[in-house]
Amino acid sequence: MSTRPLLNRRLDGLGTTIFAEMSALATVTGAINLGQGFPDTDGPEEIREAAVRALRQGKGNQYPPGPGVPELRTAISEHQRRFYGLSVDPDTEVLVTAGATEAIAAAMLALLEPGDEVIAFEPFYDSYAACIAMAGAQRVPLTLRAPGFRPDLDELRAKITPRTRLLLLNTPHNPTGMVLTSDEQSAIAALAVEHDLLVVTDEVYEHLVFEGTHRPIASLPGMRERTVTISSAGKTFSFTGWKVGWVTGAPDLVAAVRSAKQFLTYVASGPFQYAVAEALRLPDSYFADFRADMLAKRDLLAGGLERAGFKVFRPAGTYFITTDIRPLGESDGFAFCRALPERCGVVAIPNAVFYDHREQGAPFVRFAFCKRTGVLEEAASRLKTLAA
Repeated sequence: MSTRPLLNRRLDGLGTTIFAEMSALATVTGAINLGQGFPDTDGPEEIREAAVRALRQGKGNQYPPGPGVPELRTAISEHQRRFYGLSVDPDTEVLVTAGATEAIAAAMLALLEPGDEVIAFEPFYDSYAACIAMAGAQRVPLTLRAPGFRPDLDELRAKITPRTRLLLLNTPHNPTGMVLTSDEQSAIAALAVEHDLLVVTDEVYEHLVFEGTHRPIASLPGMRERTVTISSAGKTFSFTGWKVGWVTGAPDLVAAVRSAKQFLTYVASGPFQYAVAEALRLPDSYFADFRADMLAKRDLLAGGLERAGFKVFRPAGTYFITTDIRPLGESDGFAFCRALPERCGVVAIPNAVFYDHREQGAPFVRFAFCKRTGVLEEAASRLKTLAA
């Protein structure tokens, strides 16, 4: 037997995701799972029926077109114009992917060479680290610090080197809920133009902004030709299992990402693509009601966490709340989260998994509030025992 390690050294240390570990712990203990970010109810009935109708009509049951079905690419183009005034050609500037996760992977594999540097907000979604590593590039974290979790733009400038190839942005930001301001985006865009950097921006929570306004950075001067914008249907329409995401950008950028994507899943989610095309055309009232419902749930859970003794950072966007466990006399998020199901029947995620600098995230814990109101009320009741 060879003594060489089986796992590619670029993936060394990544291992099984914390989401799998904590979800398994929820199952074993019967705890309420506020760890992994998926809703516990399905999205609009008419969109689910649209998927059933596509299946029965034979739409997407065989391989769909590589870039995505024309109906969905057209709907994505219309969405970008409707909400942001962006003109996107559905034939050359849209690519449908197996969720945003594949879009991120394809973008990193397509646009990076070994030795390139990628600056990303820390804490960052765990797939970012894996995708950058698989591309052979180096991640350079820009740490967002409590209480505001705002990017330090002077620090960002200082981190740019001749090896910097790409800025990986996420707004609204998971896990902190930070939403970039117009001034911050303008400053980041100016740096990208000045240093001729590519930008990949993960905007999957674009319709979950409670404070401030979401604006794609691709809309700023000089950014269209250098920006890959990523979003998906899962977070907005509560069908996370369908795995329908997309990339928009200038034709040469989309073509590059498609070159990598075709050797990953090739195609996916055929019938669901037709349903998502209908979802993107739902009336404004759907998006407003969805946001209002999540805002009420944010405030419900935030109040419960505060009464339980956590320091709570109410998010400006997404459906996650970051908390500080130090007021509870705790400082190790991993130990706290692993004990929490037995202590009070609730599962959360230690934010340290989202950091290269684990010590920076050690006292922070993330809770998801994309659950039924009754579930959140019960979770808040259980968490009160921590304050006893």
